[in-house]
Amino acid sequence: MPGVVVIGAGPGIGSAVARRFAREGMTIALIARTVKTVETAAETVAEAAAPGARVVALTADSADEKALRAALDSAAEELGTPDVIVYNAAIIQPDVPGELPVTAHMDAWAVNVVGAITAASHVAPSMVERGGGSIIITGGMPEPKREYVSLSLGKAGVRTLVELLDQTYGGDGVHVASVTVDGPVAPGTDFDPDDIAEHYWRLHMQPREQWEHEILHSVRTTEAVRMQ
Repeated sequence: MPGVVVIGAGPGIGSAVARRFAREGMTIALIARTVKTVETAAETVAEAAAPGARVVALTADSADEKALRAALDSAAEELGTPDVIVYNAAIIQPDVPGELPVTAHMDAWAVNVVGAITAASHVAPSMVERGGGSIIITGGMPEPKREYVSLSLGKAGVRTLVELLDQTYGGDGVHVASVTVDGPVAPGTDFDPDDIAEHYWRLHMQPREQWEHEILHSVRTTEAVRMQ
């Protein structure tokens, strides 16, 4: 049974992406920092899942390397090597230049970027051995904003990381990409998480000769889709 691991399975994009893949009959492993968050997400995903799809709930702080690797190992015990890894964890906070202490910047960087490195490097070798897979990271801030310094730096790091991971694993069949979300996520808006989740499914389903490495979800792209 093909499987998907969603890291950062909160009530917005993470849960929506999990529901989208679960509707296709894929088994889902959800990883979140707290039991309450992951259990709530698991309930909504199970309700949307096609018959036969299973939902596995796991906890780990994405900035805790040991805990995240252990959670990924537990997911692999349930799913085998996953077909898809979705890294959706982030610290989203307003901060201007010089406002945050060094420790707070390091905490944000650890979640926004380093956790994605940990997850990708832990799973990608097995994907390569199996013959392929998808690693999709949630991006944002296509242009830096001085009101969101730590997030702007983190999302710039994500964009670079996708390129580096593609250089490392892309030639062996692992599709690495990001979905860059240029706005606040909320149901019923141009940034509805269910609409955004469609990008993740499309990226995973792309044949190799059509691989994209970044999809931008903005007001303009939403309007273009509605006009089709």
